[in-house]
Amino acid sequence: MTETDIVARALMGEEAAWRELVAEHQQAMFRLAYLKLGDADEAEDATQEALMRAHRYLRRFDPSRPLRPWLLAIVSRVAANRRRAAGRYWAALQRWLAEREVRQTPSRQREAPLDDERGLWRVVQQLAAIDQDVIYLRYYLDLSVAEAAEALGVAEGTVKSRSSRALERLQDLLDSDYPEWIKE
Repeated sequence: MTETDIVARALMGEEAAWRELVAEHQQAMFRLAYLKLGDADEAEDATQEALMRAHRYLRRFDPSRPLRPWLLAIVSRVAANRRRAAGRYWAALQRWLAEREVRQTPSRQREAPLDDERGLWRVVQQLAAIDQDVIYLRYYLDLSVAEAAEALGVAEGTVKSRSSRALERLQDLLDSDYPEWIKE
């Protein structure tokens, strides 16, 4: 049975079909949310929220298109909203602390050496969100250019150019902040 058939069954209200779709795509959705949020609990919550939204708006989905990019676009937006909300919370907390003359000195120290994928992920997190998104979709989740374009809601050429620019910025960051990690 094709994914299109399963989506059609889910559209008719068959819960078993919806569960099958969730089982197929939930891990990729969680991985993207985790990459964007950096916290497993937050990523799980974002994934569940995205799945609830997808279920609620499944009728808006075009079954002639692949489902995975649509689901990844939803979880990407949910994770971005959560990240913005956390940023607003953090900013409010900093203002509150400043009012009480408690000064925090931010540390730019690296948490761990860049000797593994997690270290590289920490560096990617220092890039702008637009660069992170394209790197996560293309290189961490191994989506094709077409799938990444669908998930980001942009043209394939835009994904190619964003990927190129994001990788250049990543290289610049590695060169400037982590020269010892660059192997000749």
